[in-house]
Amino acid sequence: MNDKIIATHNGNFHADDVFSIAALRQIIPSFKLIRTRDLDLIGKADIVIDVGGEYDPDSGRFDHHQRGGAGKRDNGVPYSSFGLIWQKYGLEICQANQDVANAVDVNLVSMIDAVDCGHVEGVYNGISLSQTIAMFNPTWQEDSHFDSCFDEAVDFASRILKRFIASADGDISAKEIVTKAITKAKDPRVVILEKYIPWKETVLTLSADALFMVYPSLSGEWIIHAVPAELGSFEDRKPLPKQWAGLSNKALSEVTDIDDAMFCHNGLFIAGAKSMESIMKMASIALQD
Repeated sequence: MNDKIIATHNGNFHADDVFSIAALRQIIPSFKLIRTRDLDLIGKADIVIDVGGEYDPDSGRFDHHQRGGAGKRDNGVPYSSFGLIWQKYGLEICQANQDVANAVDVNLVSMIDAVDCGHVEGVYNGISLSQTIAMFNPTWQEDSHFDSCFDEAVDFASRILKRFIASADGDISAKEIVTKAITKAKDPRVVILEKYIPWKETVLTLSADALFMVYPSLSGEWIIHAVPAELGSFEDRKPLPKQWAGLSNKALSEVTDIDDAMFCHNGLFIAGAKSMESIMKMASIALQD
């Protein structure tokens, strides 16, 4: 797919055309980008994005402004050019991992599509990613050229897209590991991880019994973390013992009778010790409390 000519519209740009180019960068090593509304130039391009009034993925046409649009998702969100590009190339960009491609579509692509197509309310309340991209456009007070600003926006969007893909891949891999840990747990109330990975959503979905998670911190100590009642909640299924609240080192050791106990958060959702043996003792005390 080398030496392709990709065309999109010139002038003011939005997140959908910017992210479309950023996405194609991931799989096309080099291409010539033309920003124009000249129909002759558009007709000669290999891929046309967000301009031209045509959607035909087989011929590389990805516009959504024509009468009737270019379709919409099952949830009603219409496709912008980014969504159309993602339908065609998303799986390839995510190295044939359909789960990752789907996750990026839900968490990034469909959001860009919704804003671009006016499908969401409150677009101007606060700063969205789409608005952030729009701010790369030159203001009326600046002499900057639209094309150079567009290139800057694509560089930024490329980094964002790569991080969304990495994050989705990490979350999906973590789900598999946490699922195995839940299955292997000797006591279903205490799930042990060999290292910290995102666990909350998987545990809340798959285990009604889990009360505490145990895992090593990045600095080598061990952590016990209470499982929240629900995702985003500050309430836990079972908090750590009240008498531990806000204590650390010697004070916590005296209360727990564990020499290397290190700390307990005042909110009673997390505590630490220097060894796994000690953290498991803390878990045992917490279960009986």
